[in-house]
Amino acid sequence: HDGVAMKISKHISYEEATRSDTAERLGLNNLPGEMELASMTAVAENVFEPLRAHFCVPIGITSFYRNKALNTAIGGAGSSQHILGQAIDLDADKYGGITNADIYTYIKDNLEFDTLIWEFGTDKNPAWVHVSYVPGNNRRRLLKAIKDNGRTVYRLIDTRLE
Repeated sequence: HDGVAMKISKHISYEEATRSDTAERLGLNNLPGEMELASMTAVAENVFEPLRAHFCVPIGITSFYRNKALNTAIGGAGSSQHILGQAIDLDADKYGGITNADIYTYIKDNLEFDTLIWEFGTDKNPAWVHVSYVPGNNRRRLLKAIKDNGRTVYRLIDTRLE
């Protein structure tokens, strides 16, 4: 890379988008292919960068690309959009300045997305926000992740009630 750090977008480095403590610990090679990289760039340009430009603060990324082996190792859903490079998990708590509820609400009201998940937390603020983007096929699906007898359950939020 000629000594220049590769970027997914203006504010996301390749290293940040593929880094995983679990992958490092297990010696897993978490490198995306060309299709996954293209999807990651689409998520970054259409969701992350507009979000960051709006709030003008750094936003923590807790998970972006996960290959199948890594996704299995952390107990991710087999159909996870992270495997395709189409999903990113954001956590405002890493840097502060805004809340995860701020992130969720701004994406819901202003951006194109496929699936937006209020991940656990409380009714006032999720623990983190999961958002996916699929060019030309965004469903604008709103979900809320909760624990039910120790299992993760995703409840569909009916947008017609809002």
